[in-house]
Amino acid sequence: MALSVCEEYRALVDKAYNKFSRLRDFPPYGQNKWDFYFRKAFQVYTKLWKFQQDNRQKLVEAGLKRWEIGEIASRIGQLYYIYYLRTSDATFVKESYIFYEAILSREYFKEPGKDITLANKQLRYFARFIVICLLLNRWDMVNRLVRQLHILVEDYSSSFQNSDVKEWKTVTQEIVRFLKADSLAELSRPIRYISALDGQVSSFPSVSKLEGHKALRLKNAVLVSYFHNEVKFSELTLDNFRMLQCLEWEPSGSFYRMKSATDSNAGGLLAQDIADPTLPANPHKYILYRPNIHQLLMVLATACEEVPPDSAVLLYLSAAGRSRAGSHDRSGVSTQFSKEASSTDSSPDRSDALLEETPVSAGSPRRRVDGSTGLSLGRRGSNVYPGDLLPFTRRPLFIIVDSDASNIFESLCGDERGEPVVLLLSPTAKPYTAKHPGAGSTFTFFLTAPLQALCQMTNVRVTELQQGSYEQAEKMVSSTLLELGNLLASSGSLNVAWGRVLGDPFLRQLLFRFVFARACYSLHRLYVGKSEYYPRCLPPLPEEVLPRSRVVELSVLQVARLLCVADQFIFSENGS
Repeated sequence: MALSVCEEYRALVDKAYNKFSRLRDFPPYGQNKWDFYFRKAFQVYTKLWKFQQDNRQKLVEAGLKRWEIGEIASRIGQLYYIYYLRTSDATFVKESYIFYEAILSREYFKEPGKDITLANKQLRYFARFIVICLLLNRWDMVNRLVRQLHILVEDYSSSFQNSDVKEWKTVTQEIVRFLKADSLAELSRPIRYISALDGQVSSFPSVSKLEGHKALRLKNAVLVSYFHNEVKFSELTLDNFRMLQCLEWEPSGSFYRMKSATDSNAGGLLAQDIADPTLPANPHKYILYRPNIHQLLMVLATACEEVPPDSAVLLYLSAAGRSRAGSHDRSGVSTQFSKEASSTDSSPDRSDALLEETPVSAGSPRRRVDGSTGLSLGRRGSNVYPGDLLPFTRRPLFIIVDSDASNIFESLCGDERGEPVVLLLSPTAKPYTAKHPGAGSTFTFFLTAPLQALCQMTNVRVTELQQGSYEQAEKMVSSTLLELGNLLASSGSLNVAWGRVLGDPFLRQLLFRFVFARACYSLHRLYVGKSEYYPRCLPPLPEEVLPRSRVVELSVLQVARLLCVADQFIFSENGS
């Protein structure tokens, strides 16, 4: 007997929901036939969506509610977002946006009445849509959704007296705090890689000193972030949000152009809304919030296993230091570093001298990798120690550590199991301007949005600058970073480990920004001669890119003058 329209619809709904639930059973790493089940789920939802469109009138007459249509559209939007998380293909974020925006414009979830289940569906939809809009930098829509979410949560609070009320109020507080901390993003260029500003991939000069090695390509990245009371929305921390964007191509690619004052009033499609089909694939990213140590090591093992030869894995660790012995660090790491940190010598030449003092060298005793200090991931017994990472150094690792205990990871260099590791390490002390909560990490900010970070460091109010100054500074920073890159590529003393990194646009951009950040810290009046405020890297970079080198110092001076903050830095005669 043939099924009626309603029976066929309900059968499709049950089948689609079962396929969707099955996807939740898979771990967030590795393939494990996940792509097979995703295609199955997507096929069923596509069929379900088309079926309800073709039979809408009959289904409505039989009692189909608008929120049920919205629920299907929301699930499809979630599928696209999940696929983006699995593949880092930003195209699927845009597809997700199309479905979520349709739900909003057609008001599928409007007026849930006194039904608490429908009210929760509506609130979850808004929270998910906000994440999608954040990833696409659609700030007008983000602000609109946040206002509506606030109103809905207030209505929810007055209509339902249950434990969810407090949680939803926390959600609204989180997103408001998140937007306040990232307020400069609306006025700035996208964080993602823009060929027109950050350099064409094919135009970067080749590095001669590779000693028979091939250039590396970034294929996988593991992003880990946890600080108590840090800025986040849901499980997306501000630092991870910035880092994941800087490891992606700006979708508009060659069509991108800087915003102008007329853009907000212009009708039609802007250039940045047009996708560039010639862009390469984004590196795959695993985004972890407060993982236990077993999850982190499993994900890192998967990331290393998946990459082909001559590929690199990036590990970003953003967490507070934690000692096994409480306040006493018995790893033997801090002795020399503490001496440097206590220095109050503010002479201009002291900055480079401190940076040239490499803690791990051939003539110095090697520190124990399995020291007693690690990074706290927020769970009992889930600290990560340098020794935990040693097995993975059989693959090329690009490690960024943003922590007050970042120096302990210096011990990895020289103890690798096969491939030389490269390290970008944050200062162990927070800049004075970032000691208040709610700003995110200044070091990570420099690596992802250097001009915004410099404005934060120098307390520049972008809205008070002369018209066009900030846009000019954006272009100046981009050209400065490319100049620093050319300097590195042509250096005869460049370590081969860094030389291989320069072959990848994302990794070299992080390195260039590190050079710029290190110079800003080292030349700032508040931090001159205070090594605890200096970022460090291993292996050491050539003298040509030390903060007091003429080219590097001049690059900071030019941007500082444009922002009218040159008096906050101490420049030598070379930079004046």
